[in-house]
Amino acid sequence: MKKSALQKARAAYQPKLPIVLTGAVKAVEGNPTESVADQEAIRELFPTTYGLPELKFEKNTVPTAGKPINVGVILSGGQAPGGHNVICGLFDGIKKIHKESRLFGFVMGPGGLVDHKYMELTSSIIDEYRNTGGFDIIGSGRTKLETKEQFDKGLEILKELNISALVIIGGDDSNTNAAVLAEYYKGIAAPVQVIGCPKTIDGDLKNDLIETSFGFDTATKVYSEVIGNIQRDCNSAKKYWHFIKLMGRSASHIALECALQTQPNVCIISEEVEDKNMTLQDVVNQIADIVARRAAQGNNFGTVLIPEGLIEFIPAMKKLIAELNDLLAAKADEFANIAEKDQRQYIIDNLSKENAEVYESLPHGVARQLSLDRDPHGNVQVSLIETEKLLSEMVHKRLEQMRKEGAYNGKFSALHHFFGYEGRCADPSNFDADYCYALGFNAACLINAGVTGYMSSVRNLTKPSVQWVPGGIPITMMMNMERRHGSMKPVIQKALVRLDGAPFQKFASQRDDWAVNTSYVYPGPIQYFGPAEVCDQPTMTLRYEHIGK
Repeated sequence: MKKSALQKARAAYQPKLPIVLTGAVKAVEGNPTESVADQEAIRELFPTTYGLPELKFEKNTVPTAGKPINVGVILSGGQAPGGHNVICGLFDGIKKIHKESRLFGFVMGPGGLVDHKYMELTSSIIDEYRNTGGFDIIGSGRTKLETKEQFDKGLEILKELNISALVIIGGDDSNTNAAVLAEYYKGIAAPVQVIGCPKTIDGDLKNDLIETSFGFDTATKVYSEVIGNIQRDCNSAKKYWHFIKLMGRSASHIALECALQTQPNVCIISEEVEDKNMTLQDVVNQIADIVARRAAQGNNFGTVLIPEGLIEFIPAMKKLIAELNDLLAAKADEFANIAEKDQRQYIIDNLSKENAEVYESLPHGVARQLSLDRDPHGNVQVSLIETEKLLSEMVHKRLEQMRKEGAYNGKFSALHHFFGYEGRCADPSNFDADYCYALGFNAACLINAGVTGYMSSVRNLTKPSVQWVPGGIPITMMMNMERRHGSMKPVIQKALVRLDGAPFQKFASQRDDWAVNTSYVYPGPIQYFGPAEVCDQPTMTLRYEHIGK
């Protein structure tokens, strides 16, 4: 495989471990835990892994000889920068326990476990992927592990390979699967530990002990670079409004972080829209008013950042989508046999009166996108909804109305962008390279500690990496009950943007100034070599969240 000059240089980068993990460690138990909500229901579903204590690793003054262990690893769900370094850290960690330890990668996600498709990850393979982006070392997939048949089929290959621990690298749903698998194996006394690692560029898998999911740092820096480039072009041509949709179906962390980095004229935060009970037209009017205010100053250009999940946060739309999800789950076969030209009317006839009126009011294209195939979790595939185009078209109509009223006298020309896949497989920033390597190495320590149903946790992330605090938290601690495919299921609770949190408050205190003035910041590309203040900085979200802690 031909390598670029950057790849060659990055291969030599040695991620910096927390100082605690550089020698022998011991696991120190903290307080017992309970789930964030629905405690009785979660306890009933996870009788053997519920209520476990938090763990923190400390230096062990009495080194102990380790035994060879065989470990399996799965990359699950969408890609995120740094996944390879989690595997590299895991590999180095189990080799440190004993040089004869072996690592097996299950190919193309959880399906590889069920279908017995795997490869041994040797040092020669691992060394090719250090500090690289992507998940191509073993591939990823979205197969859900949720049935006894799948668990038993997976156990067959784990026994055959003498694998005593399985590490699942994934987001909230993947780690929910890890918790279910850990519970099942422990419940039948199968000798297999299950450990999770927090991955998602969306940034919505976090709490006080999981300070950020890996990949968020790199992805937002990639998007912010391109947004900055667009804003420089925007400020040069001075004739376009750029509507930029950013990944983030269930939370607006990416949009908020990119806004803090680039200072656009408008950034919509879905959680605020929901909190204020705003309609779609309210959002449109807000943008149109800013366009008009800038036009009054002779500035017929600007940038608007939009989270891809915005539609689901508009209260009326949220109610509609919830009923649509249940309807299409319950009547999937019947709906599939209806001619496309009749599907819109079929949906209207089968919805409640209130939701039918909202659905009927939508442009045909958007209504059609809302009725397309669901994702594997039974949800609307909001990334297919071209929210950026919908908003710009509605803003244009609103501006023409304002022109007739004498409230607007400018020119409006819109361009559209969606940044998603561009950031998912980027070479990890120094922060993500270090963080991911530490998460993987830390997972090896959790395996050595003999625990199961835990997520690898590395905290104190705004400090230099040597001061990071490694440990683990029970996955059940992060769970609640949610409706999926028409029934209640245990899932990890998504972390939304907190409107009372420091990152949003910082944004809210400055956005009125950014709206009217051209206050753009141009972050430039990720820097891998140079002073720490340029290369090793965490996200602004993390920095603001840690102020006052």
